Amino acid sequence: MESLGAVGAGIAIALENLFPPLPSEVILPLAGFTAHKGGMSLAAAIVCTTIGSVVGALALYGVGAWLGRERTIALAWRIPLLKVSDIEKTEAWFTKHGTKAVFFGRMVPIFRSLISVPAGVERMRVGVFLLLTTLGSLIWNTLFILAGYGLGAQWHRITEYVGVYSKVVLVVVALGAIAFIAARVRKARAARRAGDGAGDGSGEGRTGRGRHRK
Repeated sequence: MESLGAVGAGIAIALENLFPPLPSEVILPLAGFTAHKGGMSLAAAIVCTTIGSVVGALALYGVGAWLGRERTIALAWRIPLLKVSDIEKTEAWFTKHGTKAVFFGRMVPIFRSLISVPAGVERMRVGVFLLLTTLGSLIWNTLFILAGYGLGAQWHRITEYVGVYSKVVLVVVALGAIAFIAARVRKARAARRAGDGAGDGSGEGRTGRGRHRK
């Protein structure tokens, strides 16, 4: 990290937004530890990593803006179990809660990156998006950098605690996805059974009418 400097730490955080497997929970405390040793300025570490967060978020916002509503709906048609109504519900939710989602989403693993895409799809005002992203990223980055700075050589302890937090988020997301898929499968099966029953009933009705005519 000393060889990369504050600018390098900022670039690493920008890439972390684009490639979530790169963990900010490691980069930021390590930057704080480097500042503790005098390898970089503490203020520079905070400023550069926050700029990196904003740059990475803007890139994903651009992806969402390019994708747009029409392409998103077109994709929804191609994804099994996903309906256009799901996109419409998401749009309604984002219209109501989008500002909070962008701000607090910057402090939640996985969503830190992903939240920028729907913001772009819904064309959230760029000024508002930049403000919320900057504030949320500043809080997240500062907390981790200061923690690494304060812990010194023990900075890696932070990753242990945050690792638990990240795993909890992953489990919640996985359970939500499983519940969504299970509900859709049940509805699809129920619809098929209802269709089969209607078909059987209509067939019997036609047979009965035929006998009556005879």
